[in-house]
Amino acid sequence: MGTPAPLGLQGAYARGQRSSYDELRTKLLDVASELLTSDGPESLTVRRIAAEASCATQVIYTMFGSKEGLAEALYLEGFERFRRRLEAVPQRSDPFEYLTALGPAYREAALSEPGYYSLMFERAIPGFVPSERARTLARAALNIFDRVIADCISAGHLVPTQPRRVADAFWAAAQGALSLERAGHLPDAKTYETVTTATISSFRTQRG
Repeated sequence: MGTPAPLGLQGAYARGQRSSYDELRTKLLDVASELLTSDGPESLTVRRIAAEASCATQVIYTMFGSKEGLAEALYLEGFERFRRRLEAVPQRSDPFEYLTALGPAYREAALSEPGYYSLMFERAIPGFVPSERARTLARAALNIFDRVIADCISAGHLVPTQPRRVADAFWAAAQGALSLERAGHLPDAKTYETVTTATISSFRTQRG
């Protein structure tokens, strides 16, 4: 009977296993996202993804359960990446300056992850409908806007209202400009900056 590995080594092994699992999972999601961008939703077959990722099809079924499970994982991963990018914006002592800095970060997140973005906001996979749980988690990923807007209201920069109302107005303006930019109808960030700034400005108090 073999001698059990010391607890410290067991923990290190478990962490290594988890790290390998997470790396493979991220690789599979990135491969699927890239295929969605380059070849469209028809390319998202388990066999094609496995071939591109150099793994067995069973690995994908084990990790995601089904093609639908993979689509939901892509959806959630996209919002998680958005959250990380937004949370990485350096905080400012002035909440309105902080809110102003979040706008460009949102655009950069959208344009840097086209495959994920198309699934998150453009129904890139026909028939895919995220679960209620996924929708809740996705909206929570953008809660930084609600928090910073609430701080702006408390500081007197924005009129008293529900933070979500301001966040949703910003979101609508941002998505409209991004959709046009991604489709090639806008050449750069100028219109995005104009509409998002105007939207936030419509909620500013006289003292600002």
